[in-house]
Amino acid sequence: MTHPDLVDPWIGGPGAKGYPHAAAPLRRSSIAAQHWNVLRGDLPLPAAVIRRRALQGNLQWMQQYARAQGVELAPHGKTPMSPQIFAAQLAAGAWGITFANVTQARLGLLAGVSRGLIANQVLAADDLTAIAALLREQAGARLLFLVDSEAQLELIEAWWRAQPQPPAAFEVLLELGLDGGRTGCRGHEPALALARGLHASPAVQLAGIECYEGLWAKGDSEADRALAQRLMQRVQALAQQCEREQLFDTDELLFSAGGSAIFDLVAPGLKPALARPTRGLLRSGCYVTHDHGSYKRYMAAMDGRLSCSHGLQAALEVWTRVQSCPEPGLALLTAGKRDVSYDIEMPIPAWWFAPGQAAPEPAPADWKVSAMNDQHAYLRFDAAAARTPQVGELVGLGISHPCTTFDKWRWMAIVDDDYDVVDAIVTYF
Repeated sequence: MTHPDLVDPWIGGPGAKGYPHAAAPLRRSSIAAQHWNVLRGDLPLPAAVIRRRALQGNLQWMQQYARAQGVELAPHGKTPMSPQIFAAQLAAGAWGITFANVTQARLGLLAGVSRGLIANQVLAADDLTAIAALLREQAGARLLFLVDSEAQLELIEAWWRAQPQPPAAFEVLLELGLDGGRTGCRGHEPALALARGLHASPAVQLAGIECYEGLWAKGDSEADRALAQRLMQRVQALAQQCEREQLFDTDELLFSAGGSAIFDLVAPGLKPALARPTRGLLRSGCYVTHDHGSYKRYMAAMDGRLSCSHGLQAALEVWTRVQSCPEPGLALLTAGKRDVSYDIEMPIPAWWFAPGQAAPEPAPADWKVSAMNDQHAYLRFDAAAARTPQVGELVGLGISHPCTTFDKWRWMAIVDDDYDVVDAIVTYF
């Protein structure tokens, strides 16, 4: 059953950043009717916005790309953690939504997601209990998770045996990992031994194989291609051996990989030639808003590998105001680490707007954010340039790594090309 307050949530109230000070809380469905405009000053700054045209284009392009590769999308919901974004991704054609933990998955299923993948190990008793309850309550829902060790399997089996009425076996994917990296079986033989244990267990069903390559991407096509090929060869070798030994337990087999950096290199490996039907799942999440920095660079490298250039556009911006110009070449902006990503690099000045202008203009190339405090950004510029920032003007900041901007906002306005607020999303972090 879908929770109505997740579909059409309340927005606003004390402490809601970017929400008009004098406005009463509103349902999300009523936001557009207020006719707010960011550039006119209707929202207090800083304010995070998503550009509607770019968002819609990203949803369409990524879905079309996946279909052209013969795979499906299960985008990572941890990027936006927004039921409104989940719904848009599913409406565009996504197979399901990926989550990082049971708390996120529970939110997703209560918000209307019917197929979910927890791309992580689940082993705690309360998490297993929660999954079993969700699958009982949400008729027809499907929720898989990862297993990468016999120790984890033993914990799952101990929980399963302790239940007065053991539930149906959990669907799981066996995870392969890379040396020095995160989770996942490191070698073929340990993975095969685990697959045999999963197949023999009454508590789980082995439904396929998963891996993750994103942390190792360098933006160097030659190195990234070699990495992806080695990893996907391991996936295929394990899949073929599992089929020979009849270790898979489901009629359709799932094979999943794909961060947002080199998804084009892993997609071909998600379609192993097996007797049973297979389904490849790309888990890219950051594509939904793309960015102005790190993923822009990754996609520039991908352009050289694609027959045509990608269609992703930066959709997420944080608008701020120049509050002080205390010395030549320095302006202080009303946004900081509490408002915008800084884990990979500083935000990128994308736009400037002076009251009375017809529209924003691209920020000069010499404008750079050199540092941030909790609530301030240090904008550096050439003091002798013809165009310098002035107190009271607006600066639109592009971001690098959307995940760590989404988690700083409880709501974000969706705006049209004129920065009229036409919709909104709510986040749950």
